[in-house]
Amino acid sequence: MKNKLLIISFALVFAGCATVSEKKEAVEAPIPEAKQVEAQEQISIPDAKSYKMKIAIGRFSNETNYGKSLIIDQSYDRIGKQASDMLASRLIESGSFLVFERPDIERIEKEQRYVPDSKMIGVDALVAGSVTEFGRSVSGKKAFLSSTKVQAAKAKVDIRLIDVRTGLSFFSAIGAGEAITESGEIAGFGSRAEYDATLNDRAIAAAISDVIDKLISKLNERPWKTDILEIQDGLIYISGGKKQGLRQGDILKVFEAGDTVSSKQSGFNIALPPKQVATIQVFNFFGDNETNEGSVCKLMEGNIDKANLSKLFITEDNK
Repeated sequence: MKNKLLIISFALVFAGCATVSEKKEAVEAPIPEAKQVEAQEQISIPDAKSYKMKIAIGRFSNETNYGKSLIIDQSYDRIGKQASDMLASRLIESGSFLVFERPDIERIEKEQRYVPDSKMIGVDALVAGSVTEFGRSVSGKKAFLSSTKVQAAKAKVDIRLIDVRTGLSFFSAIGAGEAITESGEIAGFGSRAEYDATLNDRAIAAAISDVIDKLISKLNERPWKTDILEIQDGLIYISGGKKQGLRQGDILKVFEAGDTVSSKQSGFNIALPPKQVATIQVFNFFGDNETNEGSVCKLMEGNIDKANLSKLFITEDNK
């Protein structure tokens, strides 16, 4: 009995030598479900007008030595595929992009044979990237009757956006992430940490989330514009609705695109400056999702030539 009391006393004295950080559990406030639905609907409507870029992931590979072995089939890139799937999921969850499948395109094309009126949609940009850094470390300290152990994993990913029309890489970003787990013992009491394989996944996921934030921030700098679908009975139907930030009463400008000429210097096609031809106002919406929604507008000023719709586009009135 005295020996047990002596051990406990020593444990209390040296407790400060092996402190383990405790994670506090988040407690949700009791909010009615109706309020949560209403708040979610408001979040889904952007504050500013935004066009959702159509993107697809073309290639995502593991360029580190981690996970590579002579006894493993080198044609199967587990970490690269995992990062690619995580990237696709984060892009969809962000609500800022329309994400199209490309790694499984053969399966999709095969299935489309049985679906009437199906077709593949071209994308605005292709995402290429890789896991460029990955590593793990173990640290800790030991004292009389106490010890701590810290496992950490760090990852870094690099992505590029490629214009599918020209093959030009027009944006790049690097994301970094880290995951840590900690354990400790005092006089034989406490937790013993084995190898934590989930740290790898959490570190890569954190790096992917970091790079997505940078990507969204950059794309938010692009000016919003859309096209005219049709003109019927004096009404102007355009692409985009509430999910792109349009609201009833919005005033929009209609422009006619300038001629496109080829530059001998760069080899790229360059559009000459456009000219404004009309002003329209939004007064109603149609469609039920981001792929088929549109707005109904009426002409305020100017003139719109129905035979010239292919050269017309619409932007915000920033006055």
